[in-house]
Amino acid sequence: MVGMGYRTIKTAVGAGIAMWFASLVDIQFATFAAILVIMCIERTKKRTIDTIKDKFFACLLSLVLGMGVFELLGYHPIVFAIFILLFIPILMKARIQNGFITSMVVLSHIYMIGNASFEVFYHELFIIFTGIGIAFLVNSIMPSMKKDIDRYKYEIEEKYAKILYEFHAFLKDNHRNWDGQEINEAEEIINQAKSMATQDIENNLLQEKRTDYHYFRLREEQLATLRQMLPIIGIVSLSEIHVEQREMVADLFLNISENVRTKNVDSVLEKLEAYEEVFREDELPKTREEFEVRANLFYLLFEIKNYLLVKKKVMRQREPFSNRASVQQSRLE
Repeated sequence: MVGMGYRTIKTAVGAGIAMWFASLVDIQFATFAAILVIMCIERTKKRTIDTIKDKFFACLLSLVLGMGVFELLGYHPIVFAIFILLFIPILMKARIQNGFITSMVVLSHIYMIGNASFEVFYHELFIIFTGIGIAFLVNSIMPSMKKDIDRYKYEIEEKYAKILYEFHAFLKDNHRNWDGQEINEAEEIINQAKSMATQDIENNLLQEKRTDYHYFRLREEQLATLRQMLPIIGIVSLSEIHVEQREMVADLFLNISENVRTKNVDSVLEKLEAYEEVFREDELPKTREEFEVRANLFYLLFEIKNYLLVKKKVMRQREPFSNRASVQQSRLE
């Protein structure tokens, strides 16, 4: 089954089951049940439910109105064409235009039979319920994405550890060679992870799954902060002036790099605030170049603080939802 996706297998199985089940009662147009399955199965449960809703109401509407119009005006091609012209605006008004194609199949069945009896109505309704019902049941089985989401989290943390270490190394060594590719790679991973987290939310409509998406949004916010740091670090690293503050900021970057996965944020913030105090109490710069270097380093402290404050939120997202809920409940009590 090389290249065969999970959705493809479900579509094939569901279509076969729908056609077989509809054929058991010897109903005409049983293949329409299989077509409904094929058209209703989407990538996520939420999208499947939305598609089923649109197609069901569109088919039901065309069944009821089609029978009435054909019985009133006759079973003629011109009537069929006029019905379509009037039916499309109705679907658009009801915002179920996605069900247009399947509703036209139902209409064609009525036209070909040329009879608007209760038996025809029942048979068409049976086929519709068979198709959408099996599509819903088949697509309710979704693979778990937890391992992939956890893998994305691990990869992002690895990239951040590397980026922060390189920031440290640049401040230590003016001649450090680094192309910054990890920043672009981290962005690509975050985009893929957000897409998967969104899909996971849509596949778990009754569960708390939004925390993973929020986690990746926070990591995205941190990445924006790291991007803002990059040119400042480049400016400082090009300077031949080595001030004490430069060593302090390099030390902070190393500390954060080594503790990307730990919750030890408050201690780093305390160290950062102590460094800020040292920056303020030090003697004023003696040259313009020294002033520029120290000003850029002080700005880096500001950005590092922003990064760490977001990290506190990230660490909260890594806690199991049930644990956070119990903590909040105990606070209320």
